Amino acid sequence: MNRVFQRLKRNSYVFLISILMLSSFITLFLLRDLDDNRLASWEWAFLYADPARIFLILIFSILIAYFLSRLPFVDKHPALFLFTFSFAISFLFWREPEIILDASRYFTQAKHLEVYGAGYFLREWGKTIPAWTDMPVMPFLYGLIFKLFGEARIHVQIFTSILFSLTAALTYLIGSKLWNRDTGLIGGILFLGIPCILVNVPLMMVDVPLMFFVTLSVFLFLKALECGKCFTVFSSFSITLTFFTKYSAWLMLSVLVVILAVYIIRESGERRKIMIRGMSIISISGLLAGAFILYKLDVFSEQIRFLLSFQKPGLKRWGESFFSTFFFQTHAFITIAAGYSVYSAIRKKDLKYVIILWMVLLVFLFQIKRSRYIMTIFPMLSLMASYGLMHVKNRKAIKFFALCIACVSIVVAVFAYLPMTEKISLVNLRDAGEYIDSLDGGIVEVLTVQRGGPDANIAVSVPILDIFTSKKIRHEYMRSIPISPQEIEISPLRFTWEYKNPDYYSETNKKEDSAVVALISDDKTLKLPAYVESKMKDYRRVKRFTVSDDMFRFQVFVSVYSRQ
Repeated sequence: MNRVFQRLKRNSYVFLISILMLSSFITLFLLRDLDDNRLASWEWAFLYADPARIFLILIFSILIAYFLSRLPFVDKHPALFLFTFSFAISFLFWREPEIILDASRYFTQAKHLEVYGAGYFLREWGKTIPAWTDMPVMPFLYGLIFKLFGEARIHVQIFTSILFSLTAALTYLIGSKLWNRDTGLIGGILFLGIPCILVNVPLMMVDVPLMFFVTLSVFLFLKALECGKCFTVFSSFSITLTFFTKYSAWLMLSVLVVILAVYIIRESGERRKIMIRGMSIISISGLLAGAFILYKLDVFSEQIRFLLSFQKPGLKRWGESFFSTFFFQTHAFITIAAGYSVYSAIRKKDLKYVIILWMVLLVFLFQIKRSRYIMTIFPMLSLMASYGLMHVKNRKAIKFFALCIACVSIVVAVFAYLPMTEKISLVNLRDAGEYIDSLDGGIVEVLTVQRGGPDANIAVSVPILDIFTSKKIRHEYMRSIPISPQEIEISPLRFTWEYKNPDYYSETNKKEDSAVVALISDDKTLKLPAYVESKMKDYRRVKRFTVSDDMFRFQVFVSVYSRQ
């Protein structure tokens, strides 16, 4: 009896941590109306999720966390565990539809490479291939994937899931290099406790890949400063790719200067060697980036002008609160532990801590208030939280705590966020594309009809439909509602009104009659203009996709017609 009592006493942290996890969920659920996230807020998510059911699943997830905390494999092979576990979790989200209209831009650019080749892409990117404010790396890589493996969304999702999983492993490696394996492992586990990342993994966007490239650049730069040699080349190449992934990377890459300064101060005996290595990497990556910027100087100049005149002021109107980002979209205990870590690092006078603090600090200094735009900081935020937890002497308790955070967040993402994505009207494009693939014929003609307000141009739905069907699309874009240049200039979805019909939609065999027609509209009542009705006289409607939501003003519905 005494032995049992002592065992319970040693493991009392399990009960305490379990109560903390369940209590935090209840608290956030009761305060969910404070979550103003514009993509996956708790307020919206729990319109479609049963909180009682999720609470029961949370209890089960805590048991899983306890089992994982006792698994020797986690400690013996931390990087492999983090990679396989995170990839398995991301697989659950592959069913998710494209829930952000920006995906149409990245798909369109990628398809140009698939259809016309890499040389054409590099020549025409920013010219006949509209680039908006996008950078070329991810459309180029997506296009290569289409070219090599075929135009299927699953190929892109496997790729982005690999990048996400590698980011978890890199978080561990950075923490291990700066401090020790425990800090790295807990940081990698906590990284999986940020549910808003999981929703973004399967999307054909650039935010998750950017997070990977920034994290990779940090790790390789650390390795290059210590080892030199081939890591200098790898680091330079990684930085260059990161530089051309998204404009926000330019700000985040300033962390490399911080890393160099920290290493010069700390490694007084090897300052000259570290300075040479660091400046070599920065010089090589600067030359590579500079060469491409000169090649596309007119494109980059116009993009930067537009970012400053339109996107920068727009961030103030489209922002989300830090409370939403750091307590709902990130697990609250990660934020609390990260906050404590600042005090802990100051007390220890740990200069290396500045490396993981820097990007998080930039977000607050520049008031970047949108979770999707600051996803790059989440690996460092996780390491901050891990650093803060290291003052707890009970290692088993720390690991169980971190795994509980990860498992609880995954449950929220799978059972609340994911069902919500199935209720967004853009799911109609996914379902219609899959249904069209089940019909005969190799060509589908797509018509777009818009009757609502100028929230977004319905034409950008065509590339998103194209993501979900293997058939060739024929589409002739005709704007169906009048909109003034003044309205376009202030529209938050301005890029949709600057849509240009890609040549490959017009080049699809015009002589061959399509057996299938897809009509995309923002009008659920399906009131058709006369010219559309006359075109559809030889067709009968076989399926309608009419999911609608109250979360977004822009709605899209699809009707599929087959030749009679």
